[in-house]
Amino acid sequence: MVYITRGLVDVLLELAADAEPSRLTTGLSVSESSTLEGADAGLLPAEAPVFTDFFLPDPGNAVNAVFGVTLSTPASETQGRFVSHPTGELLVTRRDDLAEVVFVAVPPWEPTPESFAAFDRAGKRLPLEIVDAEPPVESLE
Repeated sequence: MVYITRGLVDVLLELAADAEPSRLTTGLSVSESSTLEGADAGLLPAEAPVFTDFFLPDPGNAVNAVFGVTLSTPASETQGRFVSHPTGELLVTRRDDLAEVVFVAVPPWEPTPESFAAFDRAGKRLPLEIVDAEPPVESLE
C-alpha cells in the first residue's frame, strides 16, 4: 500500500492544472506515519512511509527540460516522483522521470482513481490510499 496525504495530492493536482498544457514533474519525499497529525494519523501502520512533501518544480531548468535530470534536488532525498500527463493516459511512460513510486495525474485533475494513481518504476499500478493527516510543522530555527 502507498500512502499520501490529501494536502499533498491537492497541491500536486493544482500545480498540474496550472502547468497545463505543459507536463510537470517534481520529487516527493516521505515522513513516518508516527510523526503525522490528523484524523487518519493513528489509523496507519506503525512507521509506514507516507508521502507528505514535494520539491518546487523549476520550469526554467534547461538541463531538466532537455535531459530529465534535476540538479537542485539530490535523488537520495526523494522517494517518489509526481508527473502530470495533460494529454496522455494514466500510466508511466518512457518520458517520465522514474523513482521507487511514481504518481501520475491526468485531467480533470481530481483525486479519483481515474485521474490520480501510483505506479512502481516498471509501470505496475500500486494500491493507493489518500489519508487525512499532516506532517508536523517544521521550523528553520
